[in-house]
Amino acid sequence: MVDILAIIPARGGSKGIPKKNIRLLGGKPLISYAIETAKCSRYVTNVVVSTDSREIAEVGMAYGAEIVYRDENLSSDMVTLDPVIFHALGEVEKKGGHYDVVITMQPTSPTLSTKTLDGAIEYFLNGGYDTVLSVVNRPHLCWGKKGGEVYPLYEKRLNRQELPPQYFETGGFVIAKHDVVRRDSRIGKKISVYEVPERESIDIDDENDWLLVEHALNRKKIIFRADGYEKLGMGHIYNCITLAYSMLGQKVLLVTKASAQAGLRKIQASNLPYRIIESEADIDNIISDFQPDIWVNDCLNTTAEYISHLKELVPRVITIEDLGTGIEVADAVINALYTDQHTLPQVYSGHKYVCLRDEFQMTRPKEFSADVKNIIIMFGGTDPSNLNKMVYDGLVAKKGIAGVNFYFITGIGYDCGKNGVVSHPEYNIFVCPDVPRVTKYMQMADLAITSQGRTIFELAAMCVPSIVLSQNEREMSHTFAKMNNGFINLGLGSLASFEGLYNTILWLVNTPVIRKDMYGLMRKCKLRSGISRVKQIILGDEIDD
Repeated sequence: MVDILAIIPARGGSKGIPKKNIRLLGGKPLISYAIETAKCSRYVTNVVVSTDSREIAEVGMAYGAEIVYRDENLSSDMVTLDPVIFHALGEVEKKGGHYDVVITMQPTSPTLSTKTLDGAIEYFLNGGYDTVLSVVNRPHLCWGKKGGEVYPLYEKRLNRQELPPQYFETGGFVIAKHDVVRRDSRIGKKISVYEVPERESIDIDDENDWLLVEHALNRKKIIFRADGYEKLGMGHIYNCITLAYSMLGQKVLLVTKASAQAGLRKIQASNLPYRIIESEADIDNIISDFQPDIWVNDCLNTTAEYISHLKELVPRVITIEDLGTGIEVADAVINALYTDQHTLPQVYSGHKYVCLRDEFQMTRPKEFSADVKNIIIMFGGTDPSNLNKMVYDGLVAKKGIAGVNFYFITGIGYDCGKNGVVSHPEYNIFVCPDVPRVTKYMQMADLAITSQGRTIFELAAMCVPSIVLSQNEREMSHTFAKMNNGFINLGLGSLASFEGLYNTILWLVNTPVIRKDMYGLMRKCKLRSGISRVKQIILGDEIDD
């Protein structure tokens, strides 16, 4: 059996951050993280704090560390760690016993995990090294300076991912054989490095480092659960991708069904991490692997049993656009599409909670135009009721409208070829499948024809007067698409006639005063701050008004 001593040097004279080693970080003294990491190791035999401060000693003992006091001559700013570690090792061994391995662990590396430490110890023992140091790999094109001249520290200019490793010491640990620990060194002849994850490489030296670690410790792991397919549409997928992108600094994972291929393709294109489930039974395994702090469920009509089960496994559970019994037990419910459906205190409803994608945050609407030159037709990512076909066939039969361009903006889940929806330039009818930035078309549109999903919020944000046809009965319960928000709602699309739609288009084309009123009503809708409110709800923060 190998006896291993972990020594944590912690003097009391920190000037950059006064009393740094015992200041509270995430509710615990900084030094406690290193002590707990070492004590939880499978390999460390004993944990010692070397200090000149009785206050640090008291904190160290409270967390289970043995204390070695050092003299003033080992506590000045100019003293390196080598004599400090040599002294602490000698003092401990005076009490009896002998250690085969000595690990120096800095209290300023609180994000270092026991798993990483144990991996490094195993690497050290199996490799027969004299010394192993913790490093992080940060390859860059670097330059040096000598005699007033700068020169490259690389042989060839390459992309960063192609550069050779460039290791920086993190201060997390130095593992050394007993015999190489001397008053002036802990470095033996056979040296190696152990690469730690970027998150575990932070060494607190100043206030900026402290803030960085605070953020890392508060980082949440969030699962977004949604599906997208022809009958359901793609709104849930788009919404979860938008929210996941907004959670910069948190660790996110998207979960979707293998059978929901349209949604899966969109998630894959997002470059976000994801997991596929074959059935709901796979959810427990994903939770066990990922250990989320928050589960965001963007699926229709959850049951109380399903949400209760999630709450047994995840600390916080959120549902979105949900009218099922699950909302009664969820921690929070965000229903942007529904208004005043429920009076439960955890339900946040209405357009204040809309999550606009980045392109709508950065793109502003054009000024109102009295003339209608461009009309866009948008029925979502899959168009389950095939309203595109109804409008398209009617426009082709009418040979369009003179002087007006029609753009069919179809989604990733809609097969234009199968449905015979193709461009007719001679009638100014153009089909644009799966466009990368829909704001390009909204910004030039004078009128839109759309269904009643989340696209209505995007059109309102871009101030495009719109005619609405609902895909199904559920969409008809979405309350935002009405005249006082700038929409003319023609009801259920499957019951609407093209002639009625066509006459409404002609009426709006020929009455700019009505469209101007619709445009003005849309300008009054304040939608761009919704995503900030939703993020606060998901994270459990206080919500801004």
